[in-house]
Amino acid sequence: MSTTAQTGTTEPPVAAITDPGRTRRSSDRVAGWLFVAPFLVFFVMFLIWPMIHGIYLSFTDISLTGAGGAFVGLENYAEAFRDSDMWRSLGNTAWFTLLSTVPLVVIALVMAVLVEQGLPGQWLWRLSFFMPFLLASTVISQIWVWIFNPQLGAANAVMEMLGFEGRAWLQDPATAMLGIVIATVWWTIGFNFLLYLAALQNIPSQQYEAASIDGAGRFRQFWSITMPQLLPTTVLILLLQVLASLKLFDQVYQMTGGGPGGATRSILQYVYEVGFTAFRFGYSAAISYVFFAMIIVISLVQLRVMRRSAS
Repeated sequence: MSTTAQTGTTEPPVAAITDPGRTRRSSDRVAGWLFVAPFLVFFVMFLIWPMIHGIYLSFTDISLTGAGGAFVGLENYAEAFRDSDMWRSLGNTAWFTLLSTVPLVVIALVMAVLVEQGLPGQWLWRLSFFMPFLLASTVISQIWVWIFNPQLGAANAVMEMLGFEGRAWLQDPATAMLGIVIATVWWTIGFNFLLYLAALQNIPSQQYEAASIDGAGRFRQFWSITMPQLLPTTVLILLLQVLASLKLFDQVYQMTGGGPGGATRSILQYVYEVGFTAFRFGYSAAISYVFFAMIIVISLVQLRVMRRSAS
């Protein structure tokens, strides 16, 4: 007779044995979901649900006043593609993106290289370059409205000192967008400057020392060592800058109101005017999603091109 039979006890079944590791993993999983839950609630409430509801509204003729709400299918989207004002606003946004992206990349790189090369008073230069980025868009807009003032502004004073005739910068369709670009570059270039400066500081100094021993000058070192090392940072800055420029709204709304004659009105301002001035909430939502689809396409194309150039 076996020992188990003699003592009157039975061995516990294998399935009843508790796995401490599995219990711990299950407990960690529950704790993880509890930590993430507050973010998920707000993410769904303030991003996912508004997006879904906005898509629904884009298929209706609802007004901001609550009137309407009938389902109209694709009529809003068809009207958007026929809307010349929407296309002009898109053109203004694309023109601003082109004008602002190039200096925000090139000038930021030059500033970072100058500081990294041992420019006297580095802390002062870093503070000066980055400080405008900390200011609110309202403050920046008011500063540059005064600078571009035709009678009292510093811009015309400098031009007259140089022998040129002053201009009504923000009132002239030929120069209004340029004024907004100048204000934006001065305001936001500090962020790109810091990204480039951090990337420059991560380049090993041994590479420059080896290049100097081989007889490479400063320009050759910059072109063969610095630029390849900065390529990933440049790709990131270009991607972020294009996306940020496409979202142009604050500066235009506060400096020119979209004028003169719609010369600076961005697509986001047009969406705002259609929805909150003309009260066509459904049509405004449709324009928003047309623009959203365009941004997705532009981002995918940009990522594809940059990955090829980086490889």
